[in-house]
This record gives sequence, structure tokens and C-alpha cells, in this order.
Amino acid sequence: MKIAFTTKGTNWESKMDPRFGRTEYFIIFDDEKNETKIIDNTEIINEAHGAGPKTAQKLFEEKANILITGNGPGGNAGSVLEKAKIEIYVGAGEMTVKEAYEAYKKGKLKKF
Repeated sequence: MKIAFTTKGTNWESKMDPRFGRTEYFIIFDDEKNETKIIDNTEIINEAHGAGPKTAQKLFEEKANILITGNGPGGNAGSVLEKAKIEIYVGAGEMTVKEAYEAYKKGKLKKF
């Protein structure tokens, strides 16, 4: 299972980014292979429109199963994620990536 985290940095101690569409990075953790991949999303910051759906497309291409974020995606991005069957969990905006992963495992995040 691949779990994607919206984050402001590139390691497990990085702060989560509460935004979805304009998140700086994704950390994608494959818990079956115990592998981590970093996706740089910083080029999206200059997009005037459509950041959410473009970011959602990246997660689809990475074959993510779960998204953990702060506030959740907007409507258009949410539709793309729903069609891709990516489960979304919110409420991790004030955590580190490691804390968000632990909260998810304990069932402490809210399903979007």
C-alpha cells in the first residue's frame, strides 16, 4: 500500500503541509516494501489555476492508495482522487510526517 503525505520537507521529521494542491512535496511511503519516494511539487506554486487536479494527477500516476494531508483537497481535485480510488485522511496539518503516519495507523485521522 502506498501512502502519500503532503509535506513541507523531504524526510519523516518534516512538517506536514496542510494544503493539498500547492503542497511543496509528497513523501510516498510503500509500507509493503518499506520504501520512501520524494515527489517535488514546488513548480505548481506558480500555477494560476488547476493546481489541485494537476497535483491529484501526480498521485494517480504514483499509484498512491491513501492521501494524508491537513485540510483536504478542493472539489475538482477531490473528484480526481475519488475516481482514482485514493482514500483521503485529514487532520494532520500540525504534525510531522512521522506523527501523521502514527496517527493514521492508530485511526486518529478523519476520513475525508
